[in-house]
Amino acid sequence: MMIMFFVYILKSTSRGSYYIGQTSDLESRLSRHNAGRNRSTKSGVPWIVLYWKEYETRSEAVVMERQLKSLKKRSAIVDFAISNSFRGVACLPTGRRSPVPNLPKSQILL
Repeated sequence: MMIMFFVYILKSTSRGSYYIGQTSDLESRLSRHNAGRNRSTKSGVPWIVLYWKEYETRSEAVVMERQLKSLKKRSAIVDFAISNSFRGVACLPTGRRSPVPNLPKSQILL
């Protein structure tokens, strides 16, 4: 089985801020964010997945993560995610939920 890498955009439900990262295990990474085990996201707990995209290699994911992190406005981040085929809220015009592998629906903003 091939390992996939995710680039993800989280949204803090308490502060409304965004966090961008990459990982090979999105479920575990979200759990660590919500457990307060990441210094840069600890103050924003709880976090939900806003957008995500899978990549075959970590190097592809890192390139996309850096591009996203270079954007400062939330609207630019959302526009970038939509134009680069990220899955999430904007990809669901019918209002249906789109599953993130192994994540409870309560941790996905849809």
